[in-house]
Amino acid sequence: MSSIAAFAAERISVRYQTRSGAIDALRDIDLRIADGEFVAVLGPSGCGKSTLLKVAAGLITPTGGSATIGGKRLDRPGRDVGVAFQKPNLLPWKTVLDNVLLPARTLRLALGPATQRARDFLELVGLAAFANNYPAELSGGMQQRVGLARMLLHDPELLLMDEPFAALDAMTREALTLELQRIWMAQRKSVLFITHSIPEAVFLADRVVVMSARPGRIVDDFAVPLERPRTADTMASAAFVDACRYLRGHFQ
Repeated sequence: MSSIAAFAAERISVRYQTRSGAIDALRDIDLRIADGEFVAVLGPSGCGKSTLLKVAAGLITPTGGSATIGGKRLDRPGRDVGVAFQKPNLLPWKTVLDNVLLPARTLRLALGPATQRARDFLELVGLAAFANNYPAELSGGMQQRVGLARMLLHDPELLLMDEPFAALDAMTREALTLELQRIWMAQRKSVLFITHSIPEAVFLADRVVVMSARPGRIVDDFAVPLERPRTADTMASAAFVDACRYLRGHFQ
């Protein structure tokens, strides 16, 4: 891994001004994600998890502190970041392939090589046969996989994922959790993954960061003691159960 962090936040604070007064969403957040590291963030609703992700995406300028991606100061959205949200937000009038190609058009990348990359990523997520289908013809889990392929298209340094599986049923969510691990192990991108699910965080992450209630602070940084690759059987192991129990203690 590189000595330069893929993402680093130093004493990040965010304060929103509302009609009823100022709200401190984040306070003095220090976080470092190494090159190729998968970090999950857990915390109660309203603790600022999504605000932290928006800072990392360059969508919010922090009130205090600073953030860097690959050692470069972060002050605006850039091509170094790929983002996946709870809903894949696919354009219904475009095919699966054209939806994956959207970043190429936005960033004005050469369309020929980008189209081949899009097809490669559809193969990676198991949807090569659906390149010419439309989103309405896909299940929710398949649509989310299209979103993952689109996120990877422009080869970002950092992947930001805001509860990407939260809207899915339990079985599809578990299947996509396994799928995401496979994709991550193939690509080895740095990941900041927001979730409310303790088992999901433990299964996917190298480290789980726990945030307090608002204003969000980091109250724990837990190294997950599980070898990779992790399988469905991992979820029944004593180490997995113990890790989940330990993290659940923060919310009881």
